[in-house]
Amino acid sequence: MSTQSVVSVRFWGVRGTICSPGIDTVRYGGNTSCVEVRCGEHMIILDAGTGIRSLGNKLMNTTAAIDVDIFFSHCHIDHIQGLPYFAPAFAHGNRLRLWAANLQPMCRLEDVVRTLMSPPLFPAAVFKANMQYRDFKAGEVLRPRSDVSMHTALLDHPDGAIGYRIEYGGRSVAYITDTEARHDGYIRNILSLARNADLMIFDCTYSEGELSARAGWGHSTWQQGLRLADSAGAKLFCLFHHDPDRSDLTLDSYANAVAAARAGTIVAREGLVIDL
Repeated sequence: MSTQSVVSVRFWGVRGTICSPGIDTVRYGGNTSCVEVRCGEHMIILDAGTGIRSLGNKLMNTTAAIDVDIFFSHCHIDHIQGLPYFAPAFAHGNRLRLWAANLQPMCRLEDVVRTLMSPPLFPAAVFKANMQYRDFKAGEVLRPRSDVSMHTALLDHPDGAIGYRIEYGGRSVAYITDTEARHDGYIRNILSLARNADLMIFDCTYSEGELSARAGWGHSTWQQGLRLADSAGAKLFCLFHHDPDRSDLTLDSYANAVAAARAGTIVAREGLVIDL
């Protein structure tokens, strides 16, 4: 396979809800959601949690102009809070296209970003990069590049969220975070995104014991995820969006349990790279 056909995935932030630095989260990391997907020479960023800051700093060490698409699963704070600290957005010559589904009436992505970066939430700041805001509707198939397709589907989360399926060069990555798996319609959406995917990244925030008390909070368990991965025929399954209270030792125990249940299953951690 040529290098142009390779899909590479790197995790920069794997937590949900709030960043959780500390001695108990050193190995898996404490930053909120941010995943880099390289489709040949094209870069796609999934969510802009606090993990995007380190990614931006790395990109700024390159000499070439940065040209990237950022797709948001939704605009809750833990998925957008790193954007004001994404250095490429403040440098002339860079091109950033920001994508999000318009899940709330009269709520455009550009308005959300401007609110985030305005007083009293943040000192007034002006992006210097060429910024484009692209709102879409759940269910659309997007073409950020001519040879990259992004399938979208609505997920079961308060205020709504979007799952993505990236297809490039005969490879596919399903990014399905911030969702419950209780209702048939949403389960069908999850399965459609994950069908025969080379990699399925899935929200595994809760344990089975916690789930009944947190119905309606918009998250799932790794056990639910494994069942869905099996039903969809996904090749590689990855636990993601870890609860901020999950210690490294607890996530180690999850890794052992899921490996026994489905060989090859991965628990996402910062710095992990998966080449497809």
